[in-house]
Amino acid sequence: MKLSMSDLLLIRWNILAFCISALISAGILYGSTEYAKSTYKERQSARKKLDDARASLATARQDQENMGKYANEYGALIKQEIIGDNQRLGWMEGLENIRRNSPVTSFSYQIEPQKSYLSTPQQDSGNFDIHYSEMKLQFELLHEVQLLNFFDALRANIKGHYHLETCSLQRIDPGDEHARLKAECSGGWITLKKRNLPS
Repeated sequence: MKLSMSDLLLIRWNILAFCISALISAGILYGSTEYAKSTYKERQSARKKLDDARASLATARQDQENMGKYANEYGALIKQEIIGDNQRLGWMEGLENIRRNSPVTSFSYQIEPQKSYLSTPQQDSGNFDIHYSEMKLQFELLHEVQLLNFFDALRANIKGHYHLETCSLQRIDPGDEHARLKAECSGGWITLKKRNLPS
């Protein structure tokens, strides 16, 4: 079937209405697709926020449980001055008190400046930085038990935690089995300091 110019003139408004309808439909379809994408993104963002809020709530609940569970232990560590600043002066005063009470014949010590402690293998220290002040000790002893008595006195009378690493013993006069002993020990004072967490 052939359309003449007069036929086209008769249906031109219908063709124009069809074209306009097609353009409007395409616009509505495009707008619907974009709206669906935007809605999906908003839904994903809302779901992520909800998941984050649930995770934060679970962490807060866990922290609350831990605080109740470990409050006594935490308080004991603060009282023992393991948590807090370097207690170098307190350690030195405690060592001088031990010297006056003489559980050993004589001893000398050297405390190094505090530094960060790196454990091997590395361990998670939570919200605390671990600091370590190395202390080397030299003794003159009449017998081995005096060395044990010294470390008993150290633990009983000085606040903090001294981690003993090594000790070596030898006779001052190797030919005399009753000769005094010389001992050298090394270790360090461990201090925990709360880390400043980023807000």
